[in-house]
Amino acid sequence: MTNDLTENLFSLIKSLSASEKRQFSLYVGRVGVNSDSKFLNLYKVMLRQKKYDEAEILKSTKITKLQLSNVKTHLYKQLLISLRLNPAHQSIPVQIREQVDFAYILYHKGLYQQSLKLLDKVKTLALNYEEKNLTYEILELEKIIESQYITRSMSNRADILIKETEEISKLNTLWGQLSNLSLELYSIFLKKGYCKSQEEADEIKAYFKKKLPNYHYKELGFRERLWLYKVHLWYSFLTQDFLGCYRYSMKWKDLFIEYKRLIPIHPVSYLKGSHYLLESLFYLNHTELFEQTLKQLEDSLRDPKIPHNDNISALSFLYVYSNKLNLRFMKGEFSNSEELINKIIEKIAKFQDRLDAHHIMVFYYKIACLYFGDGNHKKCIEFLKKIINNKSLEMRQDLMCFARILNLVAHYEAGLDYHLDRLVKSTYKFLIKMDDMHGVQIAMIKFLRKLPDVSPLDIKDEFKKLHGTLKKFEDHPYERRAFLYLDIISWLESNIENRPVKDIIMEKSQEYSR
Repeated sequence: MTNDLTENLFSLIKSLSASEKRQFSLYVGRVGVNSDSKFLNLYKVMLRQKKYDEAEILKSTKITKLQLSNVKTHLYKQLLISLRLNPAHQSIPVQIREQVDFAYILYHKGLYQQSLKLLDKVKTLALNYEEKNLTYEILELEKIIESQYITRSMSNRADILIKETEEISKLNTLWGQLSNLSLELYSIFLKKGYCKSQEEADEIKAYFKKKLPNYHYKELGFRERLWLYKVHLWYSFLTQDFLGCYRYSMKWKDLFIEYKRLIPIHPVSYLKGSHYLLESLFYLNHTELFEQTLKQLEDSLRDPKIPHNDNISALSFLYVYSNKLNLRFMKGEFSNSEELINKIIEKIAKFQDRLDAHHIMVFYYKIACLYFGDGNHKKCIEFLKKIINNKSLEMRQDLMCFARILNLVAHYEAGLDYHLDRLVKSTYKFLIKMDDMHGVQIAMIKFLRKLPDVSPLDIKDEFKKLHGTLKKFEDHPYERRAFLYLDIISWLESNIENRPVKDIIMEKSQEYSR
């Protein structure tokens, strides 16, 4: 057994809930001979271990070193079988697959009528819950049986099966094309972030038009429409069309209102729809509607329709707390954030195996911005370093660039400007390497480079000059992306007016909401 699989086995055991542990004990106890089996003894030892220790396993069990690999493999399989039998994991797709397995068994036993009857029943269930991949598999098995055993139950049976297969195959092909395009656009966003120029936007537009498959909207079911909205959402995010983001995230949310019965089957997609709606409202700065939607998201997590499992718990944390931070930025509420930040850090540690590096990085950046807004520049720098010093990060190049710019500004504000020149140079090199030297960035670098040499009497004039330069970019379709991460304009105004940046942002927030 490989080290990877050893780690997988250990993490699987540690992820078991109390009810799942009881289920496993009952499952292995159904056969008396298992009570002192090697795989069960291995399970008991690994269950009490805090860290995998092979020496302790060999010492505490009768398993030899040569046997250990096979015993681990067997235990892993038995755990998965037990989990599959657990009522908590008996979702509709699992139930459908189980019925299809039963139909295969009946077919192999030559009980064709029984198999066909079961397949017909489960096909209706699969179609009702939009499980079209499984529907296709059911149809294929029906055709195999019908071609072998003439039921004579329906004279046009072959024509019906052929027509059903063609329709499902067409929708499955479209679904595959849409899901591929959605993943491709998401991948581009993770690597590069928002479009930086008209040229990049034109490239994305051409790519989107080329890849978007032809379809007739009226023929689309839930699954196809969901992926269509995802595709348009990512395209809108990439091109900074936030009204488009709002439009398609609302369509996404409304789709689940139309298909309420599918919420328990696709809880992740249901929650994601609300999350992207919140992101759209954040960028459109609709504070009141944002608060209402966030409350709806939190309320929905208490809905019994939403299954409560480890995956949902991690995603709930991600979506709720990311948007709690966004709400503070929208309102300009930077003070008294320690309780919220500590909760987030605690949850990151709890769910670190289920959160990818990208989302953790975004949390760190938002926490840094929160500290910056509150005037705690040293804590801001502390969290920015977690991003800057992480050499393994290969996504969201734009966010990595702005983390370095905010780091420069925070060093200046903290009075740590004795090595500002070195930081400016390293940031400048990084921005060139990332191909992210645009209007706002160039203006900021030039400003920060000469800042240490500016007379205290002239410093306010320099802030005013930069404010005038950057104000021109505030409504620029691509330069404005700089202000999505760091409200540089408000920071400049705070220095010009000698007022805390949080007061400036709060006043703007109150004005927007009028």
